Amino acid sequence: MHANLRRALNVAVRWQLIHSNPAALVEPPSLPHVEVRPYSLAEARRFLKAVEGLRLEARWLIGIALGLRQGEVLGLRWDDIDLAAGTLRVRGQLQRDPETGGLVFVETKTARSRRTLPLPPTVLTALLRHQQRQAAERFDADNWADPGLVFATSVGTPIHPRNDYRSFRKIIQRAGLRQVRLHDLRHTAASVLLAQGVPARVVMEILGHSQISVTLNIYAHVAPEIAREAASRLEGALWSGE
Repeated sequence: MHANLRRALNVAVRWQLIHSNPAALVEPPSLPHVEVRPYSLAEARRFLKAVEGLRLEARWLIGIALGLRQGEVLGLRWDDIDLAAGTLRVRGQLQRDPETGGLVFVETKTARSRRTLPLPPTVLTALLRHQQRQAAERFDADNWADPGLVFATSVGTPIHPRNDYRSFRKIIQRAGLRQVRLHDLRHTAASVLLAQGVPARVVMEILGHSQISVTLNIYAHVAPEIAREAASRLEGALWSGE
């Protein structure tokens, strides 16, 4: 509420309706802690099964495998993807402009958010299929808007985040998965990587976290699973080698 009011009053200042923004003098209320609720590995596999064959299958594979933010995925351009090298660059985001309500492309806020990631083979294959499908849609469209987006509507325009979210809800409902936030796909990517023994510092770089503490907060959710694996390895090292 405070953020929305402050943005609205900023517009009023620019329009010279008021001299200053009174909301700028007020400390915003502290935000409640939001619990991280990533999918387990089994749930992640069910999600992947549910998106097989969808028009935007590659969008969901990137989200859950690489942990890109919603705006980062929807803002991807083909210039950001090197299919020959099998890499993907994150350089910007598609966001809703709070003043106009329209969609705008913005550069990532921090250097850590700007990153180049290797594409898993399955994701690369899905992107190649998606590129072919999009080429057919471009051929069939009467008036194709061409901002070079990887993920666009059937006429080439940007996908609104609200519609992307609705698609996500339909997918998890159809798969019978528990309700989570769309952002929890990003946390799922982190938790799967951590559970596979990928160092937290590497996971931090992949997801573009600003601080290692953000990554370690997700680590707490997979720590029991990692501890059980460690106990199993310890058993094998100490007692199964005789």
